[in-house]
Amino acid sequence: MLWLIILVVFAVLIGGGIYARNRQLARSRPAFERALAQVDRDLANAAATDRGWDRGVLEAAVRRISTEQFGAEPQELTLVEVIDRPGTDEDQAVFDVTASGTHHRVVLGRRDGDWVPAA
Repeated sequence: MLWLIILVVFAVLIGGGIYARNRQLARSRPAFERALAQVDRDLANAAATDRGWDRGVLEAAVRRISTEQFGAEPQELTLVEVIDRPGTDEDQAVFDVTASGTHHRVVLGRRDGDWVPAA
């Protein structure tokens, strides 16, 4: 009989712990997701800077291309990925762009030293 009481108490403690941990994770998840997204953006920016890519030139190119493709000046640009393959003509920069209230992904590639829409 004692072992049954111990087993019930143990089961209640485990169940309570699982429930409490799941609630804590649910409350902290949005902040974690925002922090993770910021770390991803910072990493892409650092990679671009490390490779000597001029952020101003990249942003000017993505603004020009976004305006041409979507018919509106982008309100928000986020560099999300840097692809540095051997040779400069294989480099790519991937941006998330918000233009006219919609989200788009724009991939830039290099051609003759200029940033252009990727093929």
